Amino acid sequence: MKILLAIDGSDCSHAATQAVIAQFPHERAEVRVLHADDWPNRLPTSLAFAEGPTAASDILDVRDERRRLGEELVSHAEQQLRTAGFQTSTTVRQGDARHAILDVATEWQPDLIVLGSHGRKGLDRFLLGSVSESVVRHAPCSVQVVRAK
Repeated sequence: MKILLAIDGSDCSHAATQAVIAQFPHERAEVRVLHADDWPNRLPTSLAFAEGPTAASDILDVRDERRRLGEELVSHAEQQLRTAGFQTSTTVRQGDARHAILDVATEWQPDLIVLGSHGRKGLDRFLLGSVSESVVRHAPCSVQVVRAK
């Protein structure tokens, strides 16, 4: 069974990782851990309007740091899964999480996507959207949404 585990470093992502470990037999599951960094949407305001001779390199430094943090995040989840006996691989993508998850699902063709839900409601959900809802609606396979306790 091929499982795509989408994580963002939140408590609900940790819960999703633990759900994979608890629910699926490691000897028959291959897990790909994905993190999507929605660069440049979360660019610090101080850099969004930066000027001067170092502005471009400052922006690229932030991008590189975010990439490094994303690599560390998927590496940590991969280590947890490998310790539990799973065959794993990792992917870090830049861009909107919804699109990144669906793109990797189309390319890799997993049997299941597992991701956490922040459980946003009201204005937060309206403004920020729901990645899990979008993935459930458009995924080419089954999706399991996990909430943190």
